[in-house]
Amino acid sequence: MTRVVSLVPSLTEAVAVSAPGALVACTDWCTHPAGLDAARVGGTKNPDVAAVVALRPDLVVANEEENRPADLAALREAGLDVVVTEIRDLDQALAELDRVLRACGVRSRPRWLDEAEAAWAAAAPAGPPRTAVVPVWRRPWMVLGRDTFAGDLLARLGVANAYAGHAERYPRVPLEELRARGADLVVLPDEPYRFTADDGPEAFPGLPAALVDGRYLTWYGPSLARAPEALGRALRAASR
Repeated sequence: MTRVVSLVPSLTEAVAVSAPGALVACTDWCTHPAGLDAARVGGTKNPDVAAVVALRPDLVVANEEENRPADLAALREAGLDVVVTEIRDLDQALAELDRVLRACGVRSRPRWLDEAEAAWAAAAPAGPPRTAVVPVWRRPWMVLGRDTFAGDLLARLGVANAYAGHAERYPRVPLEELRARGADLVVLPDEPYRFTADDGPEAFPGLPAALVDGRYLTWYGPSLARAPEALGRALRAASR
């Protein structure tokens, strides 16, 4: 069996569900599936490289956005095989998941991956077309910009990202500018910043706020199969 270390929470879930027993370690932020039994090797941005090397895994799975190039280079220099994913939209996510799981020794395509593809193929707009600002951090304010996986998911549900044309993928934007952008919705995920009903909507008075589970907006893994329904429900609730 291929021994795998995952440095990305959503990939951790995908590997653990699809290749039981293959995952030997993951990050401190890997929370799914429930009851995950694997060694912990630090965070996505500050993994304990020495601890990963000491485990002598056959494969390390990572992401070009979540993990730092210097850490990945150090793992490769130590002789480890590192697969780095690049995910900017749903189609790329499905293809990269298939590639990673095959590298992890999964011989047949997991059912959940087919279910995710079917669920998104059948997804319909969650109400009339809207334009949203989508903060991902608060101090300072940062939002989704161009070419993001989360932005693509929202677009498939009829919600355009107000900053999709920005030169940066995660621009820092003053709150005053966000308020003046002309959006008719603010989408507030609970990760990476944990926006809640008491922390976020008050910054956008008069603007409907959709509080969404970050797993369904930013994770690429088994949760993708449930994401259209969960996100659609949150978006519809914000328009009432």
